Amino acid sequence: MITLRRFTGQDTEWIQRHFYPDMQEETVLDMIRDWNTGTYNGREFEMLAILEDQQAVGMISLYQHSASVASIGPEVMPEKRNRGIASEAMKLMIEQARRKGYRILSQQVRTNNTASRRLHEKLGFETDDYVYRNKHGHEVLIYLRAIE
Repeated sequence: MITLRRFTGQDTEWIQRHFYPDMQEETVLDMIRDWNTGTYNGREFEMLAILEDQQAVGMISLYQHSASVASIGPEVMPEKRNRGIASEAMKLMIEQARRKGYRILSQQVRTNNTASRRLHEKLGFETDDYVYRNKHGHEVLIYLRAIE
């Protein structure tokens, strides 16, 4: 069973090991504190742990772009991928976005990330297949999904 929860200081070592191995412990703790404020750059933001049977296996974010548009982004540990975890976590976060009043989800997905493209399409996201270059210089597609 997949569930979501806020990160705590007890997650510091896990986050370092799986996502930020070059960060110092105190920097990771500061990052967790920032995540738990609920905002980033003046906009609503959440970063939650993805749990499978109460064990952390990834993280997922929700970021507000405007009053009605948000994005969600999952990251699952490589050894736990291709088991439906990201899909289930995204379904939970889509429901959370709906409860918060968002009407549209917008995602940038790298053109070479076939798994993420399939995941978004499976969950009802659409793209016009126009390739954009994001601020990091990566070629991406914009995926959109209306939520009721």
